[in-house]
Amino acid sequence: MKIQLKRIDDAFHLEAANELGKTIEMDGAPKIGGSDKAPRPMEVLLMSMAGCSSMDVLDILKKQRQHVEDFRIEVDAEREKDKTPALFTDIHLHFYLKGDLNGKKVDRAVRMSMETYCSVARIVEKTARITWEWTVDNADNE
Repeated sequence: MKIQLKRIDDAFHLEAANELGKTIEMDGAPKIGGSDKAPRPMEVLLMSMAGCSSMDVLDILKKQRQHVEDFRIEVDAEREKDKTPALFTDIHLHFYLKGDLNGKKVDRAVRMSMETYCSVARIVEKTARITWEWTVDNADNE
């Protein structure tokens, strides 16, 4: 796995690319000279955790023949105060799913992702407490 990163402007606006040329941008906060043109690196890390877990959960539910109509995750995180580096201390993920889904299967899929499969979560859990919950909006209840 290889990543290339280049500076886009004369400040902290950056672009990272994978071997296939797929890109993502990052930027710094204005207080350090950035211009808020893109997420900050620590936000990208949280996005990576949500993305990694999403792929796990959706794959597990697909294998369990669960039809997911809609899916999203909200992540709330806290970092160390007045420290450099400021590591994450607490991260909470809330999985929102919609469809005719079995709650036990959803719980199992989320738990398997967060406790076993999500590589990003497994790395971050070494310094942060990671918690999660899930909510299912069953289409039949509408």
